[in-house]
Formats: sequence, structure tokens, C-alpha cells
Amino acid sequence: MDIQPDPVPQAATETGGGLDRRAELSEFLRTRRARLKPEDVGMPAYGRHRRVPGLRREELAQLAGVSVAYYTRLEQGNGRNVSAEVLDSIARALRLSDAEHAHLTHLAKPKQQRRKQAAPVAQQVRGALRHLLESVDSVPAYITGRRTDVLAWNGMAAALFGDWGRLPARERNWARLVFLRPDYRELFTEWDQKAADIVGYLRMDAGCHADDPELAALVGELSVKSEEFRRLWAAHDVKEKSHGVKPMRHPLVGELTLSFETFRLVDDADQSLITYHAEPGSPSADALRLLASWNAEAPAVRP
Repeated sequence: MDIQPDPVPQAATETGGGLDRRAELSEFLRTRRARLKPEDVGMPAYGRHRRVPGLRREELAQLAGVSVAYYTRLEQGNGRNVSAEVLDSIARALRLSDAEHAHLTHLAKPKQQRRKQAAPVAQQVRGALRHLLESVDSVPAYITGRRTDVLAWNGMAAALFGDWGRLPARERNWARLVFLRPDYRELFTEWDQKAADIVGYLRMDAGCHADDPELAALVGELSVKSEEFRRLWAAHDVKEKSHGVKPMRHPLVGELTLSFETFRLVDDADQSLITYHAEPGSPSADALRLLASWNAEAPAVRP
């Protein structure tokens, strides 16, 4: 008997439009509630056989100080007219992180507070930022935009991650690179964590830009082509870009351990500058210098 692939997530199958915001809200609340147990929040776990994983709706409503009917409507995706105060209470009851709280607010913020979203426009990198990338010639640096698109980068980023300039524009996307290209599985020694991070970033983007048809198309494509992506997307975990450490295995210079920093642009919250650096005097710093010497004549910034 043939084994059929897992179904594509419902919210990712729309074409011609964005993701289903109501479905996103419903699934996010359901998965957050399912991960909490009564004993986690100081409630008695009555009954030997609970029919649902995690907290029941009535238990969550009690913790949040709202009626069961009200919370049920919200978990069914009806966030119309919900107040910021109620969302704050539910976020506390669900023990959401700051990123999860922001994601919930984006998905279910009161209608009167929601600005009408304009049609997506082409993402552009300011000339001054391109000049900045050119001047940072010893540190891998690049700029990302919506949907984890890579918008611009310097020569050191190309030396570390590969020459993105050789790829079609639509393929210059971290989600496609990580889930669809085998060489990135080799580059990131902790690939599972990198993959989870990328999906978390896309989930945050979906909360802010659920009406973006290109995002829906990307999620649909990856859901069809990657079982790992389907599994991670279904978890509804979210994450903000920040800072951390990434171990890598470069095909030319071998093992590296690099720290990364994320700088969100003040005038465009959808764009971020990401830099990678090594601890001074470390073998990783020597490896970066070696990469820099091999790529000294490469173009400083693309595209």
C-alpha cells in the first residue's frame, strides 16, 4: 500500500490570497493550550482519563478571567472586538513568551486598532545600507526582509553561506535554502535548530502579514516539498530574530563557531541587518580571515 504524505496545512493551501487569519488564530491558541497541564498552573487534574491534551477550554477561561463562551469564540478564530486587556489576560494564562504574545496580538488585535494593510510592495534596500555592507568587509553581513528573503549581502556573507548572486531572486530565501538545499544541511551542524528558527520567523511574519499572497505561496510550496517543514509549521511556534551562536561546518575552512547579532531597522521593521563574528584569537576567527583572503576580489555587495 502506498504511503501518502501528510496533508498540507489548511491555512497554507490558499492561492491568490494570504493565509487564513482566523485559522491561524484558532490553531495558535489551541496548540498553546495543549502544551499546558493543570498541574503547570496550580489546578487540580480531576479525572483519570482526560480527553484533551493540556488544559480544557473552561480551565483556560477560568485562569484568564473570561467566560467559557467568550474564550471558545476566540479559539474558533473570532477575534473581532476582543480587547487588548483580554488578550493580555489570555497571554498570561497561556504563559506566552513575548514573541508569542506579540503574535497573538497581531492575529487577534481589535478591529478598531487594526490598520488597513496596503498591497505588498517590492522590498527595497536603501543605498546607505548597501554602502554599509560594502564597508564591512571582514564580517559576514546581510539584510533580510519579509518571508525570510535575503535582500542584500556582502562578499564575506557570500564566502560563508554561498554565492546567492548565482541564484534566481525567488531562491534567495532562507526558508527555501534551509529546507530544500542539501548543502545547507551540511553547513549548519545543528540543522534541526536552524530549521525550527526559520519556521518561527515565518510564523511571526504570518502574524504581521497574513494577507501576503507570496507568503502563503511559500508556505504552500514548502509544505508540499518538505515533511520537516510541515511538521514544524503545524507546531505554531514563533520566534523573533535576535542573537545567538551558530556552529557550522564550511566546505573550505572546516568547523566554525560564530556569534550572530540582529539589528532591526527603525524605518522598516520588516528588514533586519544580521552580522556574524568570531571570538578574537579563536580558530573560527582565523578561518574567517582565511575566507576573507580568498574572496578579497569578490564583488562587495549583491544584488
